Order: sequence, then C-alpha cells, then structure tokens
Amino acid sequence: MSNVAENKNSEQPKKPGGKPGFLKILQTVFAGALGVQSEKRREEDFSSHSAVPYIVAGLLFGVAFVGGLVLVVQLVLASQ
Repeated sequence: MSNVAENKNSEQPKKPGGKPGFLKILQTVFAGALGVQSEKRREEDFSSHSAVPYIVAGLLFGVAFVGGLVLVVQLVLASQ
C-alpha cells in the first residue's frame, strides 16, 4: 500500500499557471533559440499567467546575441 501512495505523490503534475523562476525562463529562451523545446515544457510555459517575463528574456537574448556577433566581427576585422 505504501508504494501506491508514493507513486501517486511522485506523479502529481506541477501546478499550472505558477510563476516561472529565472532558471526556467532562461532554459525556455535558450531552447526556443535552438528550436529544441519539448511539447511538455511548451505547455508549461503557456500555462503561466503572464508572457511578459518570456518576452523580456527573449528580447534581452536577441540583443545580447546580435551584440556578440557584432563584437566578434569587429575583433576579426581589427586583427586583419
């Protein structure tokens, strides 16, 4: 009987609509940039109350990515 109770507790899904943490948002943005987001994770992300943290993180990632590319190009051109 105790195994059944343990299995029920371990199989309980996370509450949908909870506030996502910083690490979860970061993982979501990186997975989205690479195009490897799982269906389960996508459903968790869309069940959160607000899309604002994901939008802000995505914009910051985009700016940092483009800035990194510009920096690399400038360093390569300066070394020639």
